[in-house]
Amino acid sequence: MSFVLPSLLSLLALLQICNGQESRIYQGFNSGNTLTDYTAKFEDDFVKEFTTMQNLQNAPGVFNSVRLYTNIQAHTTSDVLSAIPAALKTNTSILLGLWTSGSNNITNELDALGKAIDEYGTDFANAVVAISVGSEDLYRLSDIGIRQNAGIGAGPDAIVRFINETRSFIEGTSLEGKPVGHVDTWRSWVNESNSAVIEAVDFIGVDIYPFFENDTTIAPNFYVNTFDNAVPIFRDRWEQVVNASQGKDVWITETGWPFKSEGPAWGESQASVDFQAEYWRGVGCGDLFGRVNTWWYTLRDANPESKQKFAITNEDLSTEASFNLSCSAVGTGTRNAARSAGGLSLRERVQDIGRWTFAILLGVAIL
Repeated sequence: MSFVLPSLLSLLALLQICNGQESRIYQGFNSGNTLTDYTAKFEDDFVKEFTTMQNLQNAPGVFNSVRLYTNIQAHTTSDVLSAIPAALKTNTSILLGLWTSGSNNITNELDALGKAIDEYGTDFANAVVAISVGSEDLYRLSDIGIRQNAGIGAGPDAIVRFINETRSFIEGTSLEGKPVGHVDTWRSWVNESNSAVIEAVDFIGVDIYPFFENDTTIAPNFYVNTFDNAVPIFRDRWEQVVNASQGKDVWITETGWPFKSEGPAWGESQASVDFQAEYWRGVGCGDLFGRVNTWWYTLRDANPESKQKFAITNEDLSTEASFNLSCSAVGTGTRNAARSAGGLSLRERVQDIGRWTFAILLGVAIL
């Protein structure tokens, strides 16, 4: 009996983890440091954003986490981004971001981070979920990024160097021990030439947009990017990243569907509020919310260069979104269609593995 009881307790703990009961799951939105006219956001702007996202009507749980792309206030060299005091004021957790593209150093980012550590101390540290060093840098430097005029990127050697510099910088500070990772597109993570970045990170942040999946060169896993294929495209890309992750945690750092798209078409995809709502329900409710750390794209559009608009609320940041955010709005037809296209949801797959493992090991322990 002295052997069986501890084993059962351990197995129960394992089952709780598989059921999502052990560790906190973060959910929130991305937030840039400027508005769509390139003017800087200030503390009041961020407070309004964070207050709105925490009070969204019919939301599936509370959205009280923000992913930032930089620590630096817009149009300054290294001033602390005003999103940080706004997050502390509104009890919003933070996935910090250090912008690394187009530079051979991250001195200004680390300078701003150091100022935030000194000024906000323990409160700041308690709010920080993790630190992302870079955002889609590998994608911008890739062949497809260059073809799509994605901007200046950074290679794997540079990203690894920046990750190591960040870890060294936070040693001995209130942020010591925080996970340090990188955010990039699914295609960047499955590219073997970037494996050194996977080895260097504590977590993988992946951006997945079925709307933009119009590249026919990725057979045999190519789906025409009509909206009907949105869920299977998302799940296929997610699973490819998990398979390449070397066991590292994989978080969703950007995903969403636009309500408006200008300029050239992206394959067969179409933008609309109806599709945006169905994507929220099929991917967000079906696979992510409450199960995987997720920062949705987005509450409020902030990228002046983007021809696609993803905001789920209006420019006045109303707590009433453009569509019903409730997961109970998902009908059985939608659930069944998603399952027939992509199998069980991510949570269901993990739970099934946990239950089977528990049952098998329980039998062994009793014997």
